[in-house]
Amino acid sequence: MNQEMEQRHILIIEDDVHINHIIADVLQKENFLCTQSFSGSEGKMNVSQQVYDLIILDLMLPGLSGEEFMHELRTNLSCDTPVIVLSAKEKLDHKLHLFDLGADDYVTKPFEVEELLARIYVHIKRKSTSSFPKVYKHKNLSLDSNTMSVKLHHSELNLTRQEYKIIELLLKNPTRVFSRQDIYELAWDDLYMGEDKTITVHISNIRNKIKQLDHEKYIDTVWGIGFKLSK
Repeated sequence: MNQEMEQRHILIIEDDVHINHIIADVLQKENFLCTQSFSGSEGKMNVSQQVYDLIILDLMLPGLSGEEFMHELRTNLSCDTPVIVLSAKEKLDHKLHLFDLGADDYVTKPFEVEELLARIYVHIKRKSTSSFPKVYKHKNLSLDSNTMSVKLHHSELNLTRQEYKIIELLLKNPTRVFSRQDIYELAWDDLYMGEDKTITVHISNIRNKIKQLDHEKYIDTVWGIGFKLSK
């Protein structure tokens, strides 16, 4: 096996236990790490907690359907992990719809594991060659968008997804002042419904987590407007 493919982590989302185990067995023999999910909801939970190199996705799933999972993955979770869809549906318009949702490849059931494995290697290799460090820094704070992690003095901050998105927004736009509405709509991907304390609470939580490692100021409140990175 190609050594650079070692220990890549693949998420399998397939409710058919037999097919799920077959795929996992084949991948583990190829030295991939595997996480097995048996519903769309379980798959979404796994993605929210772990970064994967590739996702294998069935469409007919309990909980979230495959199409609903794709929508959540590419919008609310802002995840660009390659996805290979497994489906018995062969119509072109259905395949085009899945590509519109953000799928990267499509394998029709029943399938040969050799074909699936070949496609996995193609996408893993493509991801590894196109991936490059996307690191944003401010003072002692750094954000790596490849691993979706934030470190302060080389210690990783334990952030919620929304806290991560707020820091990402500020670090990518270091001179901009963001209103609460800006932050809500850009970090939540949702319409702002008026004044509330949601953003203030999240900013306060971020400041408290930073303060445990560094007493320097990182986020300024611009009274009457919103928030920006401190100078």
